Amino acid sequence: MRWALNRLALAITSMVALAFLVPLAVAVRQIAYDQAISEARQQATAMVTVLGVDNDLVALTNAVASTAAGSAGQLAIHLPGLEPIGTSHLTDATVRRAVQERRSATAEATGGIAYLQPTVLTDGRTVVVEVFVPAEETRRGVWSAWLALGGLAIVLVGGSVLLADRLGGQLVKSTRQLAAATRRLGGGELNERITPTGPRELRDAARDFNTMADDLRRLLDRERELAADLSHRLRTPLTGLRLDVEAMPPGPIAERMRQACDLLDEELEAIITGARLGSIETRGTEECDLVEVLADRLAFWSVLAEDQERPWEVVGGNEPVMVPMPPSEVILVVDALLGNVFSHTPDGTAFRVSVSASGLLVDDAGPGIPDPENAVKRGFSGAGSTGLGLDIVRRAAETVRGQMVMDRSPLGGARIGFLLHAAPAEPVARFHKGFRSP
Repeated sequence: MRWALNRLALAITSMVALAFLVPLAVAVRQIAYDQAISEARQQATAMVTVLGVDNDLVALTNAVASTAAGSAGQLAIHLPGLEPIGTSHLTDATVRRAVQERRSATAEATGGIAYLQPTVLTDGRTVVVEVFVPAEETRRGVWSAWLALGGLAIVLVGGSVLLADRLGGQLVKSTRQLAAATRRLGGGELNERITPTGPRELRDAARDFNTMADDLRRLLDRERELAADLSHRLRTPLTGLRLDVEAMPPGPIAERMRQACDLLDEELEAIITGARLGSIETRGTEECDLVEVLADRLAFWSVLAEDQERPWEVVGGNEPVMVPMPPSEVILVVDALLGNVFSHTPDGTAFRVSVSASGLLVDDAGPGIPDPENAVKRGFSGAGSTGLGLDIVRRAAETVRGQMVMDRSPLGGARIGFLLHAAPAEPVARFHKGFRSP
């Protein structure tokens, strides 16, 4: 923007300077020409005065020689029927025309211009006084005046551009501050505010930005309070559910219910703590092992798989896969992928979990996903669920700059993947220690 303002100032001042300087340059040249002709007229008038006093040839010759123009060969007196006194630069035809017209005039001559002043003597004869003006005299002082005008134009244009640069620098500085504050606010710095500076429009924009930031902060605080209140209200039915689970006889179902209650309790505690602390950006500060989280969650889901007689296997997982996300969010991703299989495929449907440095893939042998485009829309589901599971996976993949894939599975059903980087290479089939498989 600063360079654009400078170019605009340069263009405008240049046009204004040209609009004034071009006529001035023409006027300077015309003034120099008029001054040279005026000096020639004065010399011719002086000789006319001499002719009125004494028209003797000897006196006229001495008078011509005594003048500066005559000594320089630029003055001549044309008497009828006689040779010119002094040095003439005109043809006889030009002189005769001046005699006939009997008025002062200028005529082109070799190397300059001649001024002709006819006058009538007392005896009735017409005499023409010729004063030659060299071309250099008609341009005397023009070049120096043009150089002065050009220097003045450069100073004016340079000064205006410098002033525009200073003013534009303040404008650009205020604009950059506003843009930087906007980026920081968009990055999660909710306390970002800006001091209004610059032109009135930018000051208004800065004040509107501060108002928007305050409103956004209030809305987020209200949302956190609502999340904390809702989470706290869920504690009561959770406590009742835990009491019922504790009353159940020991067994796989009871153990699975206890694990679900523990996980739900941890999630509620994390929501309440995060909401009260106002922490909305915890990603990027924690990391966990995807393989370890997958092993823990498969221990939970394997019980349900056995109940529903689902064949399953794990591919890969022989080395840790670190993910820059908190364990609670990775658990949500794993549960969303595995829960999608159990929710949308019939009992007995086989599935396969593949884990590698590229991410996590879950394949099933079910009917597949008939409408993949709508399946990833938040809140939409064609199978009677909330429609949030795949959206959780998608947003988590975007957090780590990866991607969620949805394709046809080699098992014949759906393939849904949480990729950390690009498309994964097929991992080597190995069972990680601690995983269960039929």
